[in-house]
Amino acid sequence: MANQADQIQQAVSATIRTEIAELRTFLDRRIAELSMEVHATVDLMDFSENNLSGQLKGIREQIASVVATPMIATRNSGMELEAVVQATEAAANRIMEAAEAIGDWLREGKNDPAGMEVVTENVNAIFEACTFQDVTGQRIRRAIQHLQQVETMLTMIAPGEPPPAGRAQRAESAPDLLQDAVDSLFG
Repeated sequence: MANQADQIQQAVSATIRTEIAELRTFLDRRIAELSMEVHATVDLMDFSENNLSGQLKGIREQIASVVATPMIATRNSGMELEAVVQATEAAANRIMEAAEAIGDWLREGKNDPAGMEVVTENVNAIFEACTFQDVTGQRIRRAIQHLQQVETMLTMIAPGEPPPAGRAQRAESAPDLLQDAVDSLFG
């Protein structure tokens, strides 16, 4: 019986050793698989982090270029537009003064040569004052180009969808100038 017990013990031991060896092989294989998955995940995360870092760097550079260059251009555009307003006001005042002087001369009914010389000077002053259009047109064109440059850069950084039709239509139909403001210039 002792012999039989030894045989059973040896058989059980052999079976257990075989099972443990198979379990060890399975665990080693599973650990290797998990190790490869972890390694692949780490590589993917590194790639994603590097990719994200590169994209963020690109975005920062684009924002810096939009902020730096166009700020100067926008500031210049504002000064250009202010100069246009001043030149337009000065020209309008000069035209009105000259026209008023001509009107006064005509109302007085004078027909003297000296008065005619003053009328001629005032007519020439009106023509000279109208030359503001060429200079102001150039300034406005430059300001528009600067604003378009800013718009293009912003569109490259953050392309958006157009505003809803109702909002865009309201903006387009808004009056540019009130008639009272125009009348006050001539009035």
